[in-house]
Amino acid sequence: MPDRGGGPTGPRIRVGRPSRRARTLLMTLGVLAVLGMAFVMFAGFWTDWLWYRSVSYSSVFTTTLWTKVGLFFVFGLLMAAAVGFNVWLAHRLRPPLSAMSMEQQSLDRYRMGIAPYKKWLLLGITALVGLIAGASASSQWRTWLMWVNGVPFHQKDPQFHLDVAFYAFDLPWYRFLLGFGFAAAVLSLIAATLTHYLYGGLRVTSPGARATAAATGHLSVLLGVFVALKAIAYWLDRYGLAVKSSDFKATGNWTGLRYVDANAYLPAKTILFCIAVICALLFFATLWRRTWQLPVIGFGLMVLSAILIGGLYPALVQKFEVEPNEQAKEAPYVKKNIEATRKAYGIDDAKVTEYPGEGATEDRSKLRDVADATASIRMLDPNLVSPTFQQLQQMKGYYAFPTNLDVDRYTKDGKVQDTVIGLRELNLQGIPKQNWINNHFRYTHGFGAVAAKGTTADSNGQPVFTESDLPSTGDLPTYEQRIYYGEKTSTYSIVGGPQKEIDYPDASGEKTTSYRGKSGVSLSDPLNRAAYAVAFNEPQIFYSGAIGKGSRILYNRMPKERVEAVAPWLTIDGDAYPAIVDGKIQWIVDAYTTTNGYPYASRTTLGDTTADSLTAANTQRAVLAQQNQVNYIRNSVKATVDAYSGEVKLYQWDTEDPVLKTWMKAFPGTVEPKSDISSALMDHLRYPQDLFKVQRELLTRYHVEPKDAQTFLSGSEVWQVPDDPTNKSGDAVPPYYLSMKMPDQQSQAFSLTTTFTPNGRDNLSAFMAVDSEAGKSGYGQIRILKLPTSTTVGGPKQVQSQFNSNSQQNIAEFVRLIRGGDSEIEYGNLLTIPLDGGLLYVEPVYVRGGELKMPLLRKVLVTYGGTTAFEDTLDAALNKVFGAEGSATPPPDKDSGTPPPSGNPTVQQALEDAQKAFEAGQKALNKAQPDWPAYGEAQKDLESALKKAEEAQSKTGAAGGKDGASSTPADGSPGDKPSASPSGSPGDGSKASGGG
Repeated sequence: MPDRGGGPTGPRIRVGRPSRRARTLLMTLGVLAVLGMAFVMFAGFWTDWLWYRSVSYSSVFTTTLWTKVGLFFVFGLLMAAAVGFNVWLAHRLRPPLSAMSMEQQSLDRYRMGIAPYKKWLLLGITALVGLIAGASASSQWRTWLMWVNGVPFHQKDPQFHLDVAFYAFDLPWYRFLLGFGFAAAVLSLIAATLTHYLYGGLRVTSPGARATAAATGHLSVLLGVFVALKAIAYWLDRYGLAVKSSDFKATGNWTGLRYVDANAYLPAKTILFCIAVICALLFFATLWRRTWQLPVIGFGLMVLSAILIGGLYPALVQKFEVEPNEQAKEAPYVKKNIEATRKAYGIDDAKVTEYPGEGATEDRSKLRDVADATASIRMLDPNLVSPTFQQLQQMKGYYAFPTNLDVDRYTKDGKVQDTVIGLRELNLQGIPKQNWINNHFRYTHGFGAVAAKGTTADSNGQPVFTESDLPSTGDLPTYEQRIYYGEKTSTYSIVGGPQKEIDYPDASGEKTTSYRGKSGVSLSDPLNRAAYAVAFNEPQIFYSGAIGKGSRILYNRMPKERVEAVAPWLTIDGDAYPAIVDGKIQWIVDAYTTTNGYPYASRTTLGDTTADSLTAANTQRAVLAQQNQVNYIRNSVKATVDAYSGEVKLYQWDTEDPVLKTWMKAFPGTVEPKSDISSALMDHLRYPQDLFKVQRELLTRYHVEPKDAQTFLSGSEVWQVPDDPTNKSGDAVPPYYLSMKMPDQQSQAFSLTTTFTPNGRDNLSAFMAVDSEAGKSGYGQIRILKLPTSTTVGGPKQVQSQFNSNSQQNIAEFVRLIRGGDSEIEYGNLLTIPLDGGLLYVEPVYVRGGELKMPLLRKVLVTYGGTTAFEDTLDAALNKVFGAEGSATPPPDKDSGTPPPSGNPTVQQALEDAQKAFEAGQKALNKAQPDWPAYGEAQKDLESALKKAEEAQSKTGAAGGKDGASSTPADGSPGDKPSASPSGSPGDGSKASGGG
């Protein structure tokens, strides 16, 4: 083109649409981005499906999925239809001509602007509200399944005489529907109002009528629907009073009707229901009357009535009728609350008996044998000795034991032995070299169980192992020792492919293995590999050469989380424990069904009532609660997880629980009948701790019989769970498993025990035990020994204080000396045992010292009837307390430690040599790199010196020592026998370790 500007020409810059290549590139990138997002969403869905299929619980996945999808679409479409219809109707009812006013002229611009996009705008609004409503509804899948599958309780509430199932299953669903209706009515009203205003049906500043007849009728109907829903809400509120929580100064947390509810709120709700129905009819009548005068008056009266009848009147009744004579007015309702609460928590059959709390003061020697028959007193505290297991049985840094070990029962030569047991699990932090292959392919599993007698320790204060070493050998039956699923396996492993796994170390090196189980998901399919690479954010899973034919990925490997995943409707107990069952290591997991809809039963918060000093120190022991606020709980399911195959089995335990029956209808085939529990598994099932802790918390108030409602209201019989006296955490004392005999029992039973103190005081008010042996006729029977209020019996905190300050037994001096050195005192579980009308307290005392830092049992504290003993062994302490013959500690044998000092010069010299040999051994042991040959030589010298001292002592006829003292140092280091070999295996006193 010619230059018409008269100036110099230059390069032209064309501004226009991007080139075809650029557009293609942008479109390609956009499509790839969409596909990438879609595949990320698909990967999460696909991997979940594969996992549920791998554990044979695909029905749980599909039932949950389709329930959520169904609720999403049904309620999403209903909400979208309600809002969309009312917007369309408001637009349809618009006036043909808008008023000539500045207001309408301003709105004309908006009407013209959205005219071309009306359909798209309507679709967008309805889609948005539909998505939000659908997402909200899909979260109610549990409520829907419980409503549609609800099973009757065959128990009726005392006020309305409706089955408990109405409150537990029906009422929550009705409340959801009501809430959804309110949301639909309000959103429709807002959308319709805006549409009417935009198109002239409503006017704010225009002259003439403020609303057209059509707009008046439309909005009146919507308001009528809202008020009608309010009427339904008032009616449901009547039943809601039976499960309403409130604060009641006489009892604290309260659920159910009180006097003011039954005599003021209940009639008020009925009156308000009638007023709301009339008001709704008045709104509907505007379709014919075309005026809002009467509906507005009616709505105003309803609001005023709600204030006066629903608020002021109950307050006046409470102030002037209830408070002046509260106990008499509230007593009938308290009785209903006590009955319902005791039944809902399974404590209605608790046997409360009076117990003197003071035993015999004369001829106590007869009680010595009675004490042995009454309880198998556990000296090994499972919550303290994990470091000792770690030091003696860890073997390799990539193995570890749980922080808290478990107590179980095993039979040896026909005799049942309380046993402390822990699994040698994989510890990824201890792997020599951290990398992806080592973390996920080579180090994949732990190996073997380690068990020790719960009632004794050896002469060095170490556990007496009944199963130990690697591979583990001992008294336990033969079993598969590889542990692929455990409490420490929190990451995934890929097994069964070309990459070999470390199995366990031995003298020849590290043996390898390859997983042969059917657990996990196959990675042979490229689609599966890609999905897991995306889901786990691990690209190597897709292209790594370490994955090939036969490779399987194991994940969700922690027992509690595994059970929760396959049964998301259960609440999981905080303590999963291992047992050897039919040649396999099985994790046993207790699970509960709960609801917060049991009428009149007071609610409790699971997270609070199950907390104690153990859960505070180990959060892994916390309950996994689907529903934290509950007022009904049953141990309805016993679950097992195979430590090798990961197989999960759910067994019906409570065959009468209607909540479990409801879930079994919703998820058929997931729970196996109780009859399928093998006898071998039954031997290891026990009463669960978290249920026991919930029940003991409720029993602090609800041990009172319903007929004693006046006592309940006075608060004079309120107890509390004492703080753990063995530490300064301020948290509740944990319950303890113990084989013992209650006064009305003929023989010992494996029991779970606890104590109570009066509210705000430290003396003992009651002792509680529950039979914990599954399969026995007495299982689950709660027994409470109630101490008299007229006498004072020392509680756990007072007994611990007496222990610490006892000067006659030199306890305080012992503690001072130990803490003055490089050692620490740790108190074990303070066990309380009813004995001949009194209470026997037993507490093991551990010393943790030296470089090893493992607690060893050094002393035993025993007290009964004001007499305290502080001895090296339980037998010696019991002998001293009860004044039995032979109360002095028996003379030490060859393995018991250094003989006591003597006037014999030969003995004195031998003891000095022994002390030098011991110090030399400790010096060799405590080096940065222990000198095992030197340590072994020192042990030989030590043994020789001890033998010389013993021979010299026996020649002079010297006694073995009145105080039973041992030369074993109080700093927690080994005594006359070494405690560990270079590989970490324990010394058993029969052979020297290391170079000895």
